[in-house]
Amino acid sequence: MTETAAAQQRGVRLPRTERRAQLLAAAQRVFAANGYHAAAMDEIAEQAGVSKPVLYQHFPGKLDLYTALLENHVDELVARVGAALASTTDNKLRVQAAVGAFFDFVANETGAFRMIFESDLRGEPVVQEAVDRATTECINAITDTITSDAGLDEGRARLLAVGLVGLSQVSARFWLAHHSTMSREEAVSLTATLAWRGIGGGFPLQHAPGEA
Repeated sequence: MTETAAAQQRGVRLPRTERRAQLLAAAQRVFAANGYHAAAMDEIAEQAGVSKPVLYQHFPGKLDLYTALLENHVDELVARVGAALASTTDNKLRVQAAVGAFFDFVANETGAFRMIFESDLRGEPVVQEAVDRATTECINAITDTITSDAGLDEGRARLLAVGLVGLSQVSARFWLAHHSTMSREEAVSLTATLAWRGIGGGFPLQHAPGEA
């Protein structure tokens, strides 16, 4: 944001929810560029086009701001995975959609995934709790789907879900960092094929499609 635009925004009163969203967007840019420790509330306020007192009215400190942003990213990832699982009743396509959800989240230009998968603040209990929630809720959703469709007990289904989540997020991050010439579609297909041959080949559906 230019200094002129920032100065113009300082005189604008926004509804609280809109102001909060504006502050979070500015914070994301600063945290993505500088990391948590080097990020300054002064810079975040400047990026948002507000005074520091306005910023502190919404977020008492930098950790509060970081945590609020992290929770938003966790909600987004969990929603993406949930939507992928609900997008089809074909389990092969379901696996591909779930893998694709991780790739899409990682490929988001905001770099939100780094706050979940590469956070340098895991020593902070509130941050670790949010990071754990991201993984746990994705695993829970996939576990429920595998239990229902493959007829496995909860423990075995959860182990497979943990494997799918780990495979998806690690593969997505590796692809983003090292395979700029490989399309997202090809990378998702390769990863999903590996996952499906394990889940689909070893654990057939409890009921054939169309059966009660």
